Amino acid sequence: MVKGIADTHAVIWYVTPDERLSERAKTFIDIATSQGVQIGISAITLVEIVYLIEKGKIPAESLTKLVRVLNDPLGAFIEIPLNLSIARTLSQVSSSQVPDMPDRIIAATALHYHVPLISRDAKIQASSVQTIW
Repeated sequence: MVKGIADTHAVIWYVTPDERLSERAKTFIDIATSQGVQIGISAITLVEIVYLIEKGKIPAESLTKLVRVLNDPLGAFIEIPLNLSIARTLSQVSSSQVPDMPDRIIAATALHYHVPLISRDAKIQASSVQTIW
């Protein structure tokens, strides 16, 4: 079971670390980890990170650090595969409110697991998805 789902920017900023990660988001992740509970990251987040590295938007070490965390059974994050149930949950995330498909997938993952989404994305925050930031 996961305590929350992290949006791509939250994952990157947590593992690098980056001061753009809000204190509330960092604390939420740290508390979950200290309780032995992990934060889920959608498989699409891994794809987005590779894309951002290819575009030169983030350093390659972001993925290296994330892989280390994912390989640690006590690490903060666990990968959540994209599946049919999550795909069906996409209908609960309005494409007019959240037009970016990766963002919709990440939001649908949080809805599917009935947990908050760690995200500063204003479009997601304005939707029906519970967010922490």
